[in-house]
Amino acid sequence: MPVKIRLTRQGRKKRPYYHIVIADARAPRDGKFIEKIGMYNPMTKPATIEIDRDKAFDWLQKGAQPTNTARAILRFTGVLYKKHLQRGVSKGALTQEQADAKLESWLVEKQGKIDARKAETAKELEEFRKIVNGEIKAPTAPKRDEAAEAAFREEATEESTEAAAQVEAPEAASGEEE
Repeated sequence: MPVKIRLTRQGRKKRPYYHIVIADARAPRDGKFIEKIGMYNPMTKPATIEIDRDKAFDWLQKGAQPTNTARAILRFTGVLYKKHLQRGVSKGALTQEQADAKLESWLVEKQGKIDARKAETAKELEEFRKIVNGEIKAPTAPKRDEAAEAAFREEATEESTEAAAQVEAPEAASGEEE
């Protein structure tokens, strides 16, 4: 029985969220599944991902194949990195302690990036609310300098006439040779 790690759609129209499940590959997308291992909400910024890393890793070790989107989620959460490190342990390239230390440092770094992104999003939202409430003025586009645009247009027309003259000159020279 081929087993896949995939997403099942939930939520209302135009407001999706997904469950990350282990399912038989022959079952319909939102149909019967073996086990639910997490949740993914793409509507939040940044997207919310909650997954049981240990269950996902166990299913990968058993041979479950993730879909493209599920693979991206597993990569983002570090499950595929854990599988990669575990393969190195099984081949003798690393010890289990080294692999665990590498995974932990990677997870801490990743969580730092996620927290920075959340802080940036909160700051953007606060600035937007201030603009909407009228506390600060919205940034405006820079005013156009019509004199500079006219000068630019003149330069462009001069260059195009020079280019046309250069194209005609070689044709005239070749006509004289014949």
